[in-house]
Amino acid sequence: MFRRSSARLALVALAAAVFAATLAAQNAPPPLVSAQELLDGLKADGSRWLTFGGDYGNHRHSPLTQITPENVNRLVPQWVFQTDTPGRFETTPLLRDNVLYVTGPLNLAWAIDARTGREIWRYKRELPPTGGLTACCGLVNKGFGVLGDRLFMTTLDAHLLALDMKTGNVVWDTTMADYSKGYASTIAPLVVKDKVIVGVAGGEYGIRGFIAAFDARTGKEAWRFYTIPGPGEPGNDTWAGDSWERGGASIWVTGAYDPDLGMVYYGIGNPGPDYHSDSRKGDNLYSDSIVALDTETGKLRWHYQFTPHDLHDWDATQVPILADLTIAGQPRKVVMLANRNGFFYTLDRTNGKLIVGKPFVVTTWAKEIGPDGRPVILPGYVPDEKGQLTCPDVTGATNFWPPSYDPSQRLFLVNAREVCATYYAWKQEYVPGERYTGGAGQRARGPGMRAYGALRALDPTTGERRWEFEYISPSTSGLLSTASGVIFSGDAEGNFLAIDARTGKFLWRFQMGSALHGTSAITYMLDGRQQVLVPAGTTLTAWALSDVPRVPGTR
Repeated sequence: MFRRSSARLALVALAAAVFAATLAAQNAPPPLVSAQELLDGLKADGSRWLTFGGDYGNHRHSPLTQITPENVNRLVPQWVFQTDTPGRFETTPLLRDNVLYVTGPLNLAWAIDARTGREIWRYKRELPPTGGLTACCGLVNKGFGVLGDRLFMTTLDAHLLALDMKTGNVVWDTTMADYSKGYASTIAPLVVKDKVIVGVAGGEYGIRGFIAAFDARTGKEAWRFYTIPGPGEPGNDTWAGDSWERGGASIWVTGAYDPDLGMVYYGIGNPGPDYHSDSRKGDNLYSDSIVALDTETGKLRWHYQFTPHDLHDWDATQVPILADLTIAGQPRKVVMLANRNGFFYTLDRTNGKLIVGKPFVVTTWAKEIGPDGRPVILPGYVPDEKGQLTCPDVTGATNFWPPSYDPSQRLFLVNAREVCATYYAWKQEYVPGERYTGGAGQRARGPGMRAYGALRALDPTTGERRWEFEYISPSTSGLLSTASGVIFSGDAEGNFLAIDARTGKFLWRFQMGSALHGTSAITYMLDGRQQVLVPAGTTLTAWALSDVPRVPGTR
């Protein structure tokens, strides 16, 4: 009797100890995310995803190999998380210590248990009335940045927030600009050393764009680079009269970082008004450009303008990808960008010199990129009140949805669009806080005007196409590639797709009920199983192979 009671007491004590240890683990502060982890990018163990592009080069290429072209058709859902709010995901979730950190529309955010999909905490930003918000193309957010025990998020009313990773509580709140004047921010922050680097949206509302860095500890501004030069600054003379004051050039896609060169690289948005030429004569720097900035000071190191004096709303706010390539027998440090204007570019990232400039869709407005790096413009494509048919269309040859880079095959992977539009232009008076475009574009329809999309694999050393996978209609999905040779994508009809990275062959699909838009899946290891997390519409879905058992205590 005594022995039986002792055994019961021992079991109770053991259970209490296990419960206490579990409770302590749940209540313990999350381990700090170090600057070195951010530098390391995606590790082979698949235990984390800590930056917008997976690494500072924005490759969106995972080293994981459990899911392969041979078994991808055995993926099954593990859990589903619903936002219970209007609007769609454009976010790239982050993962650390089996917790997902996700931003959503209307500046909601969540911490989610990666094993179960259970909400750990929820944050909701108290925003001004939606009628007063001016985010151009949806009240969305593209994701967190992270450092230490803090998450960083931009807001639709042009603030930058630091949230506590464990609780979601606000640590500091910094105002970047006055939202009532057309400013907003939807970008995923880029965290470099002790700085949080972000940009502002509002190019259709007559703002003056800028990129700024803030101290990760205090929220104090460290530097600011205006994407439109002011009087006395180099490039201001590329804006006629006072047009620079309302010239747009916003920034709403996360840049890349080269720690060796000490530079960050950002694509800049269109000039404003978008379509009316006489309202802003000149090249309109640094609109439609990529800029390389010193990470410590924000000073311009170099720039390259893809579309001088843009009249078709072809922002350069596409994701820049960094790589080290051998071109013509010489090692080159490059930055690559598939541009909305229809051309693919490979630039020397040390100085901005053009290496490759080649169309990757049908383009009618320019013949080629000349030896001086400028497009050779064809006549007859200036928008007017009657309208001018031009390819590509307003959305562009591609846009802000992330491409991917497979370093083993040296392939730049991009979802491209083959669509043309009729562009119109007229003079418009500027009114602060109101939409300021000076025209519009309308997709061309009718005989010979087929609109479709394609996943294209480009050789970045030449711009040549290796293969393509064609979509019925243009896709706005980003891409994720993996070391096993699987590319994850999506089509406009709501299918989540797996494509063979070596051939472009279709492997598998699942109807999600809503399209991936402006973002891609991410992948990571959890309890010995490779997971694929898909943000589509208002839903997050985690996938894993049906025949790989969960291994407790492993990653």
